[in-house]
Amino acid sequence: MDLLAKAIDTAPLLSIITLTPLLAALIILFISPKRVRTIQTIALLATGISLAMAIRVYASLSSANAGAFQWQELAEWLPDLGISYHLGVDGISGPMVLLCGIISFTAALLSLQIDFRQKEYFALALTVMSGVFGVFTSLDLFLFILFYELASVPMFFLVGIWGSDKMGQGRPIYHQQAAMKLLIYLQLGGALVMLGIIGLYALADINSFSYIALLKANISSEQQYWLFALIFLGFAIEAGLVPFHTWLPEGHSSAPTALSMMLAGVLLKMGGYGIIRIAVGLCPEGAKAWLPLIGFMAVINILYGALCALKQTDIKLMIAYSSVSHMGVVFLGTACLAEPNVGTSAILGASGAVFQMFSHGVITALLFALAGTVYLITHSRDFSGWGGLASVMPWLGTAYVVAAMGSLGLPGMSGFVAELMVFLGTWQRSPILAACAILALVITATYLLRSVHYGFYGPLNPKFAEVRDAHLSEKIPFIILALSSLAAGICPRLITDITSPAIQELISRM
Repeated sequence: MDLLAKAIDTAPLLSIITLTPLLAALIILFISPKRVRTIQTIALLATGISLAMAIRVYASLSSANAGAFQWQELAEWLPDLGISYHLGVDGISGPMVLLCGIISFTAALLSLQIDFRQKEYFALALTVMSGVFGVFTSLDLFLFILFYELASVPMFFLVGIWGSDKMGQGRPIYHQQAAMKLLIYLQLGGALVMLGIIGLYALADINSFSYIALLKANISSEQQYWLFALIFLGFAIEAGLVPFHTWLPEGHSSAPTALSMMLAGVLLKMGGYGIIRIAVGLCPEGAKAWLPLIGFMAVINILYGALCALKQTDIKLMIAYSSVSHMGVVFLGTACLAEPNVGTSAILGASGAVFQMFSHGVITALLFALAGTVYLITHSRDFSGWGGLASVMPWLGTAYVVAAMGSLGLPGMSGFVAELMVFLGTWQRSPILAACAILALVITATYLLRSVHYGFYGPLNPKFAEVRDAHLSEKIPFIILALSSLAAGICPRLITDITSPAIQELISRM
């Protein structure tokens, strides 16, 4: 056992975490499509390895060293252009790598529900997972862009082929159109980010895409002002900032269950992470100028998303609009970095933003997992017509209540801690913005409790009297995601002890 532990500690764990899903995708391409069980086993094994290694890496981070990049791997790639294979994690990226490991494994489990073209599905889904891991571990910005594209482009095919149309009440949504819209928006965001990164590379005049090297570059305040705006806008499109959010509800509504989990659980977080890591980290003077406006936009996001969710009866659309609202909390926490010297505002707010990304990732993935499983069983997404499903689906009903309580910020769940930190940090800066954001909590509680009541505890719809409850392969991801939120909510220091030192290091550079 000691030899095994030593071998793990000396292994390139970040490469294993990042590239194992991609390797599995390549192996699957050489397997006959008829060998479905083998394909599924490879996917589960690959995501399980990435999750186990992500837990090992996260456990090694401590409050004493979380502000510095650890587990670094560096190899020259294109030295003439200043491009290298450089990976590393700190207290900001560490929780995101752990989140990606959790979502990837649970999404792979629920992907067992896919019943056609499994070979192509798992190859593309594993490629997306590898891309997201790479975004969170890259310390070379050229490599960052490559992984960003690796995570984004396959989603077009996944939604376009395995998605479903949304009919019934309201405007119909066709999955192929939703896939095209998703691709256009994500590629637009990626193009803006790429322009910003090329601008950083050119203006720094150090012939390097290294994030660590660019931290020391001398870029004027005026140049940072425009570079921050460009990079922020690109990542904000990815993160669902109003009015660039319209791809999000359509994409979520059309995507199959596991893809909705990945879209909400980790792809949105690429935007929030990129804003903190690259936009703020490399353009701190530009951030100080723009973040007060972004704080105002964040409140619009929170209220608009909550109000749109309030009017939905389609369960997936409701969860999608709730994601718009909850990502507004991430923007609001990030805006606290505008005034790093105002008490503990910046540390509380920005640490809360990272906490919110982790919390929202696991809770919303759980909500989409539950919604998709109920839809698979009932063939209905209109929760107003479900009735008292908890009487025939006690597992699914209980799990949905837990997820809803986490999403509305019940004490003891991760959502409560994340939102409390953001609101406390915002209150020190701007009590008015904080009060407006807190108002949205009432709306959030209303639409979530309404879905619980109408969907699971109202009069049972007779046509669902004989439906089944969750299978074991469906219960396992529910348990993993719920326990992740409960663990972070009951013992928030599991996250804050890691994120706060890294945020303090970020603030020291501002």
